[in-house]
Amino acid sequence: MQNYIYKILALFIFVILSSCGEAEKQSNENGASEGKADDRIQISKAQFDQNNMELDVIKEMEFPISITTSGMIDVPPENRAVVSATMGGYIKKTPLLIGDKVRKGQLLVTIENPEFVALQQEYMEVNGQLSYLKAEYDRQQTMVEEKISSQKSFLKAESDYKTAVAKYDGLRKQLAMLNISAEQVEKGNISSEASIFAPIAGSITKVNVSRGTFVSPSVSIMEIINNDHIHLELSVFEKDILKVKKGQLVAFKIPESSTETFKAEIHLVGTSIDENRTIKVHAHLEDEEAANFLTGMFVEANIITDSSKQMALPTDAIGVIDDQSYVLVLDDTKEGSYYFKQVPVKVQGSYQDMSALGEKVIFEQGTQFLTKGAFSLIGE
Repeated sequence: MQNYIYKILALFIFVILSSCGEAEKQSNENGASEGKADDRIQISKAQFDQNNMELDVIKEMEFPISITTSGMIDVPPENRAVVSATMGGYIKKTPLLIGDKVRKGQLLVTIENPEFVALQQEYMEVNGQLSYLKAEYDRQQTMVEEKISSQKSFLKAESDYKTAVAKYDGLRKQLAMLNISAEQVEKGNISSEASIFAPIAGSITKVNVSRGTFVSPSVSIMEIINNDHIHLELSVFEKDILKVKKGQLVAFKIPESSTETFKAEIHLVGTSIDENRTIKVHAHLEDEEAANFLTGMFVEANIITDSSKQMALPTDAIGVIDDQSYVLVLDDTKEGSYYFKQVPVKVQGSYQDMSALGEKVIFEQGTQFLTKGAFSLIGE
């Protein structure tokens, strides 16, 4: 009887130990299964559609090779005018302000100086003498031809007349430069004022005087710029200048005011090197009428000198984590879900919302990438 009890106890212990072994085995199997957890990114079909996600394959496209440079918006010399006085005087009227638009020939400034009166008086005196001297010259010429008068008297009359003519022409030119009408002076209308008119149409960008200021011919009164024709004035470093040619495309931005990219074309390449070892490059805007730039704006530009074929994806398909770029590659689709692998890539450059991944990228043909909506998923 006692042996029978021992046998039952031994059997009971064996069953318990067997159960513990099975439990430990199952626990180990579950742990191994958890160790092989799926690290792919899963997106349901509903999430994919709701977020307007898109799939696409890698494509080959032309990427430009460019030179990075900088410069400014400028105008041709004939579209820029510095206004100054022909003769010194005091500013009497200056009705315009910076930003005012003016037309060619519009009154800008009136200046006053007693010397203007003296100039007109001198002109009237010469003009009055001219008729007498001309008559005397003609008389002496006739008398010489008839051998009534001496050659000496004729030469003196000729000299006096021609000197008066030269002085008359010179004074008349000075009056014209002061915008004083010689015809009005001949009628006795003498003025102490002279007017300065706009040499070109445009906008006033500088006013350096005020009423009562004395200005000399060397003083700039104001500056006018016509923005109807603007261009890029770029500075290219000496090491890159041999790559730059007339007709090349320029993509540029105005970083301080816009993120938009504009286009221009190289028109002239300078032939001399500045002190800072750069060469001036002149470029014309592609759509000048649509541009709303101001002279002097700073620009950042890329001069496209060549191109190369690269495998590329949309820039939106690439996410960056700790300076490393990644893409999401479609690995599987099942049970209404998409499964993506996060794969590191090296970006060679970007152009027109496309990023180059190099000439030789190792992906199987037909591999699909998440090209829209990837940025928010990468790194999750």
